[in-house]
Amino acid sequence: MTTRRELTEAVGERYRRSDRNDKRQILDEFVELTGYHRKHAIRVLCREPQPPRSKPGPQRRYDDEVRAALITLWEAADRICGKRLKALIPTLIDSMTRHGHLTLPRRVRQRLNQISAATIDRLLRDVREQAFSGQRRRSGGVGNAIRRAVPIRTFCDWNDPLPGYFEVDFVEHCGGTKIDGDFVHSFVMTDIATGWTECLAMPYRSGAFVLEHIESVSRALPFPLRGLDCDNDTAFMNEAVFDFCKATGIELTRSRAYKKNDQAWVEQKNGSVVRRLVGYGRLRGLEATQTLAALYEVSRLYINFFQPSFKLKSKTRHGAKVTKRYEAPLTPLERVLRSASVPESTKRRLRTRFRALDPLDLLRRMREAQQRVAERSASGVAPKEATTPDQIPLADFLASLGTAWQAGEVRPTHHRKARVPHDWRTREDPFEHTWPKIQQWLETEPGITAQKLHERLTAMAPAMYSSAQLRTLQRRVKAWRSNRARELVTRILGDGDAMEAGAATQRQPPSQNDGTVTTTRE
Repeated sequence: MTTRRELTEAVGERYRRSDRNDKRQILDEFVELTGYHRKHAIRVLCREPQPPRSKPGPQRRYDDEVRAALITLWEAADRICGKRLKALIPTLIDSMTRHGHLTLPRRVRQRLNQISAATIDRLLRDVREQAFSGQRRRSGGVGNAIRRAVPIRTFCDWNDPLPGYFEVDFVEHCGGTKIDGDFVHSFVMTDIATGWTECLAMPYRSGAFVLEHIESVSRALPFPLRGLDCDNDTAFMNEAVFDFCKATGIELTRSRAYKKNDQAWVEQKNGSVVRRLVGYGRLRGLEATQTLAALYEVSRLYINFFQPSFKLKSKTRHGAKVTKRYEAPLTPLERVLRSASVPESTKRRLRTRFRALDPLDLLRRMREAQQRVAERSASGVAPKEATTPDQIPLADFLASLGTAWQAGEVRPTHHRKARVPHDWRTREDPFEHTWPKIQQWLETEPGITAQKLHERLTAMAPAMYSSAQLRTLQRRVKAWRSNRARELVTRILGDGDAMEAGAATQRQPPSQNDGTVTTTRE
């Protein structure tokens, strides 16, 4: 249909300007190629193109200025969804204005504060489209005394706990299918009550590293560490971790074997935090561990202070339909500040820390750290020219946020490798020997269908052709007819340009530069 429309637009103008004889020739070729009835073809070619009608509508509430500011805020929030961005917009505008990164007119600021999550998604739909193009089960040993001594806790046994109860898990950066060797692991801890997430890098899976990281995290948390919920990995189910939790009063629980939903909170952060930051590259060695640790050191502040997250409020089942309702999106910091179990002195310290943080500077440092992780995972070694890349000026980084979506993916850890174009055949062409005959049939019978051609081929050589090749023949015939349509348009337009050039030559006055007179015979 698109080819016919393009052909009609190209031929129609030439047809309306031609004389009677030229019209007859153009009409014959047009009818032969399109299969239209002759009278219908005359009506189509004589019809003048109509300009598109402009539909009157209400005045735009969110103009280009509001959309440009919204894009900048969306990029500064690390491209989160509309519902989470709506909850973050007042905080983000206040922080960026306080640090001198953003100056918005009063009208634009009011519109951004009034905008809904659905309108955010609608305004960013085109931006998102351009910005964005099975795990092996680990074998477990026979249950031992430690595993039997640790009680099981499922996903429905939490009952709204106090801040300090963490789910913990590992994420292995092996680049897909695991091969022999030790790879860098991310040790992820997620608080059930607030969503506070801590990620730490370790060169390989080990119970000693687990104890070291738990001790360092417990000192940095704004609330006491009350409990750990882990899976049945031997790095957790060992005597050292068991004795440490018993001595420090930490409640240790575990999930059921091969039931990942028992640790739904930390499993969700494995994707939305770890994989979103690090990607799926392969990391190995102590230097790669240090590079990943530098990324987590910056990202923990950005995620816990400036990234709102949902929290499940209720879940109701009606037969096969499950209805989930969520609380309003809040950052982990906001949930900590709303908790009655956190001392007021800790809350004052967190508020002071929050006001000193610049979300744009954190995002820029995250991108630089992601670039180093991407270089490490792509080559396995650090870049030779410099151990630390030059920092992008904050003003330049702010200016790039408004147009960053045009380049697509901005996270260096998620850039895809360039693929070699597939320009070779993987199967034998079934119509290689009979295509000249098929072309002859198409020339003599322009209106014949691909199914009729396939029936003729099957009758000629039933051993060579089957019904499975009909779709292939249809694509070949469609491509041939499209090429013929383009050739016809090129020939008609070329003949028209030549005729106009000849008429212009006839209208030129006789040249008298050399004293001779040139006449044109009519």
